[in-house]
Amino acid sequence: MSARSISFRQTSGGRFRGWDRFDYLLVLAALGLVTFGLLLIYSGSARAYTGPTISFANPVTKQAAFAIIGIGMMLLVSKLDYHYLTHLAWALYIGSLLSLVALMFLGHSAGGSTRWFNVGPVQLQPSEFAKLATILLLANYFSEHGGDAKDFRTLLISLAIVAPSALLVFFQPDLGTAIVFLAMWLGVVLVAGVSRSHLVVVGAVGLVVLPFAWTFAVADYQVERISILVDPQQDPLGAGYNVNQAKIAIGSGGTFGKGLTNGEQTQRGYLKVPTKDFIFSVLGEEMGFAGAMALFGLFILLLMRGIRAAQIAGDTAGQLVAVGIVVLILMQAFINIAVNLSLFPVTGIPLPLVSQGGSSLVSIFVSLGILQSIIMRHRAYRQT
Repeated sequence: MSARSISFRQTSGGRFRGWDRFDYLLVLAALGLVTFGLLLIYSGSARAYTGPTISFANPVTKQAAFAIIGIGMMLLVSKLDYHYLTHLAWALYIGSLLSLVALMFLGHSAGGSTRWFNVGPVQLQPSEFAKLATILLLANYFSEHGGDAKDFRTLLISLAIVAPSALLVFFQPDLGTAIVFLAMWLGVVLVAGVSRSHLVVVGAVGLVVLPFAWTFAVADYQVERISILVDPQQDPLGAGYNVNQAKIAIGSGGTFGKGLTNGEQTQRGYLKVPTKDFIFSVLGEEMGFAGAMALFGLFILLLMRGIRAAQIAGDTAGQLVAVGIVVLILMQAFINIAVNLSLFPVTGIPLPLVSQGGSSLVSIFVSLGILQSIIMRHRAYRQT
């Protein structure tokens, strides 16, 4: 559905009044997850950081600052009509592609990957914002082409929109984020009514290409990480180390955990990157099964409110943007937790709103602001 087929109802004063539909449960779920994150980052960094509390070098203070920025961005974006963003989708998408290309030459490398720009004391990760730009462009494309993915040519063009970002991220290398891009595309085209036969054809082509990608594109260390899933004990002090320590941490937490800052794996330094990739292991060890269930409950509430936004969206663009955001959050949470449980190869996917990382935190809050914009305006947009 194009912008010409949309009518926007305003008050007599020309001022938008949709704040009565602001989704406070969505915000409370997000704030609950951020609170979990701050507690776990505090515990995970307690051994390594001994400096002053009020300092940008303090991981907790730094994360709290990004959370405040993110909340402010969410409120600003929620006040903005989401159609302005979908109309700017091509510009945002091209900008994100250029930033991913620039990363290859100007980016900061760590852990064998080049994913960040160093901007003073801050690291910016362009892929976090590229995900959102890709969602906006997919929604804009389908809304301008009948609102569905039944035509095979339309389906292929939508895949061509996602492919450049996914490939650029894959070659950083970042397999997990590349999978998130493909999952977002799949979620959007399923809701857009893709033909099953067309999807089977695309899947079959993907299976044919997979052996070549495995042979020529997948790095040796990525092959090693995948093989560790089968037998983590084949290299317990090397490639299997993080996986084994994560399982020990989670398994030792029991029902209620050992208490914040009392986890042996975390506090003795056996658990690597405890504030980022393996923050769920800190949760399992120090807050136990009960803490994990509380975290899952908040994620379920957040995702259900996102699904509600998709259900009540006033137009195709809003519905598809909401679906893309839900899939984005769901897949990142699934992959991060699966890595901690040794169900997925180790990859640098943050746990949304929980893991330490400014780019991830701010981009997720911007996404939630777009969901709020969709919710607050769902009655104002009607097909004409």
